Amino acid sequence: MTDDATPQIETDWLTLADLTQVLGEPLGRVRRLLDELQLVGSRRDGVFKVPAVFILDGEPIGSLRGTLFVLHDAGFTDDEAIDWLLTSDASIGIPPIEALRAGRKSEVRRVAQALG
Repeated sequence: MTDDATPQIETDWLTLADLTQVLGEPLGRVRRLLDELQLVGSRRDGVFKVPAVFILDGEPIGSLRGTLFVLHDAGFTDDEAIDWLLTSDASIGIPPIEALRAGRKSEVRRVAQALG
C-alpha cells in the first residue's frame, strides 16, 4: 500500500535477541510486546526483525500500538503497516514513524484512518 518509488527511511533491524538487549527484557516479555502490538515486525532476509526506530529511549514508542490498530482496521498487513510507517507520506511531510517519535500521533492516525 506504499509507492515503491518513495524511499523509506534508513533503520537498523533488530532480531528478537537484539530486542531483549535493547529493551532489557526477557524473551517472553518481548514476545508479549509483539503479541499485544506494542511492537510489530516481519521476516526480513528469513529472520524475524523489528525496525529499531520503533524503540525510543529503550521502550516501544507508546503511540505505535494505537496506530497499528488503526492500520490493521484499514486492512493493512504487518508488512504493509511497517512499510507505510517507514515511508515518507506527502500529507504528513515525513515518514509517519518520525512523526510518532515527535509526538504527532493524532495527525498520523488521522492520515492512517483515511487510508481505510
